[in-house]
Amino acid sequence: MKEKIWLSSPHMGGAEVKYVQEAFETNWISPVGPHIGAFETSLATYNDIPYCAALSSGTAAIHLALILLGVKQGDEVICSTFTFSGSCNPIAYQGAVPVFVDSERLTWNMDPVLLEEAIVDRQKKTGRKPKAIIAVHLYGMPAQIEAIMNVARRYEIPVIEDAAEALGSTYQGKKLGTFGDMGIYSFNGNKIITTSGGGALVARNEGWIQHAKFLATQARDPAPHYEHSHIGFNYRLSNVCAGIGRGQMEILPTRIEQKRKIYAYYNNELKNFPGIEFLPEPEGAFSNRWLTTVLLDEKITGFAPETLRLALDAENAESRPLWKPMHLQPIFKDCPAYSNGVSEELFRQGLCLPSGTNTTEEQFLHVIDTIKRQWVTNVSVR
Repeated sequence: MKEKIWLSSPHMGGAEVKYVQEAFETNWISPVGPHIGAFETSLATYNDIPYCAALSSGTAAIHLALILLGVKQGDEVICSTFTFSGSCNPIAYQGAVPVFVDSERLTWNMDPVLLEEAIVDRQKKTGRKPKAIIAVHLYGMPAQIEAIMNVARRYEIPVIEDAAEALGSTYQGKKLGTFGDMGIYSFNGNKIITTSGGGALVARNEGWIQHAKFLATQARDPAPHYEHSHIGFNYRLSNVCAGIGRGQMEILPTRIEQKRKIYAYYNNELKNFPGIEFLPEPEGAFSNRWLTTVLLDEKITGFAPETLRLALDAENAESRPLWKPMHLQPIFKDCPAYSNGVSEELFRQGLCLPSGTNTTEEQFLHVIDTIKRQWVTNVSVR
């Protein structure tokens, strides 16, 4: 049996052990301790944004952001449809209604033109504008974030910038997650850096971040006993996990460089095979290339993404379809959606290829050879 080739597995740099050992030696094991503040400082400094709350997940960060913006039952919140469910589930947590907006073809992210059409239409149909916009940067690729922000400002709607997959990516030299009113990151095990599980909320509004930390620690009021005047959540990152994060931050630039080399390797090896397409960087964009993704034109290649996924699986290599649009998910089928067909086409044609920074060159070559064999076999048959 060949060794498993993972899609994107955790990759430690070495310093993590030192920080975790320090947490054990000082007995700072709970969701308090010096590593949490140090991790928050390193994230804020790296992203050039003043305030940061380290949390249990990116989903928790979005949930708190919605609470801070006053989203309540019956409100509408616009969200990218082409994303992971963690982007929009918190809308439902608040009893609010997701309004899904489709992608543009250039970056695969929220279409600014369609966004404005959705806002205008929701105002016409409901008599009020959406309470917030959740704009996602998929697979590390910057959305047309300035255009999105221009629309949001025109209608005075706050933006939560979901950069869960895009830590280290930039647009016009500015870090993603810092364009919106609030930004969120994820440190799940498959992300470019990990805390095993975790996330962060960032903003330029100190009051928001302080209140997020209060809510994330069960909203305990200052008193010698346990006093609660707000509903709270157990959303704070632990000191141990923050220690892992501190070590991971030290090697983040290296991981970004490695991820970009992985993309370049795939692209260089397969760019001359008709029907196989990769996502290029638009002008002004810098992607961390968290996952390398590919589109297959079955009319040319003769095989679908699922055929390739099964072929890779037979070689013990993990790949995954692109995100199934949220407006196609059973749980959200009755929600308003503004679709242009782009996300559905991407879902039909796309596949995420193995993109782990601890994957060997020999393993990558094996994946590429599998793709080439599929192409040669099917094209020759046609």
